[in-house]
Amino acid sequence: MTRIRAVRCHAISQDIGTVTLDELDLPDPGAGEVQVRVKACAVNFPDLLMIQGKYQHKPPLPFAPGGEAAGDVAAVGAGVRNVREGDAVCFGSRAGGFAEAVNVAAAAVKPIPGRMNYEKAASYATAYMTAYVALKVRGELRAGEWLLVHGATGGVGMAAVDLGKHYGAKVIGTGGRDDKLAVVKSRGADAVINYTQPDGSLGGFRDGVKAITGSGGADVIFDPVGGSVFDESMRCINWRGRLLTIGFTSGRWPQAPVNLILIKSISVIGVRAGEIGRRAPELGRRNQQALWELAQSGAIDPHVCAGFPLERAVDAMRMLQHRNVVGKCVVTMNGYEVAAPG
Repeated sequence: MTRIRAVRCHAISQDIGTVTLDELDLPDPGAGEVQVRVKACAVNFPDLLMIQGKYQHKPPLPFAPGGEAAGDVAAVGAGVRNVREGDAVCFGSRAGGFAEAVNVAAAAVKPIPGRMNYEKAASYATAYMTAYVALKVRGELRAGEWLLVHGATGGVGMAAVDLGKHYGAKVIGTGGRDDKLAVVKSRGADAVINYTQPDGSLGGFRDGVKAITGSGGADVIFDPVGGSVFDESMRCINWRGRLLTIGFTSGRWPQAPVNLILIKSISVIGVRAGEIGRRAPELGRRNQQALWELAQSGAIDPHVCAGFPLERAVDAMRMLQHRNVVGKCVVTMNGYEVAAPG
C-alpha cells in the first residue's frame, strides 16, 4: 500500500473546478499490473468531458482524469516480464493519470522512446497515432503533395503538420490566432492561414489555399474542425483529392455536397484511429510499431507549451478549455512547472 495524492472527480459537473485534490492509499499492483510513479500526464479534452459526463466512457466515481502519462515503474505485479522496477515508461489508459502513482496493465506500458523527457513522452501517443492513421493509412499521403491541416495549433493538428513534413509533403496550417500559428510556422509548415472571419466564424481560406498551391488546391486535407471549415475545404481541394474527416470541434456536423465529390473525383474519408486497432488488430499492431519507430528515431517531437503541478490541475484543464494551449499542456507530479520551448 502506497500513500498518494490524486485529483479526483466525485460528482459529474459542468464545472471542471469541482474536482478535489485527495490523499488515498494505492494498493500494490496485482498480477499482470505495474505501479507507475507518474511524472507527467497530458491534458486532453476527454478529461474535461468525463468530468462533465459528456464522454462515451464514464468511469465509476470517484475517478482521476488523465489518459496519457509517463513516469517510472515503482513496482511490478506477479507474472510481469516486459518491464522492471526503475524503468522509465509511458502509458495510455482511459483515466487515472492525474495522480502521483497509478496501477496499470503491464501490456499498456512502453519504454519512453528516444530522448524524450517525461512531458513529451506523455503527450505524443494519441495525437500522433491519429495523425499517422489519417495521413498514411487512410489518406495515403505522398511526397510532394499539398497537405492542408486545419486546427494546426492543437495537439493533433501539430502532429499532422510534423508527420506531413516528415513524409515530404508541402504543408499549409490553419488556425484562429496569429500567435499560435507563428509556432506552427516555426516548426516547419510551409505556409499558415488564419481562418477566423471578422464576425468570429471560421472559413475564408479557400482563395489563400489556391494561391499558395498554385493549382487546383490541396491534395490531402486533414479536418478535425468540421462545420464551415469542411464546407470551404470542399471548394479548395484538388482533383482526386482526399478529405480526411477527424472530428467536429466546431460543433456542427457538415453535409458533403455530392456534386463536388463527383465533379472533382474526390474521396471523403472518415478516420477513427482507435477503432482500426479494435476491428483490425494486426493492422493496429503495425500502426503501433510504425509510430514507435518514428518516436524512437526522433521524427516525433511534441510541442509542450506549458505544465502545471498537480495541485493546479484545474488551471491546466481550463487552459485547454479556453483554447489557450498550443500543442499540448501537461500536469506534473513533482511540484514544478514546465515551460517547454518545443
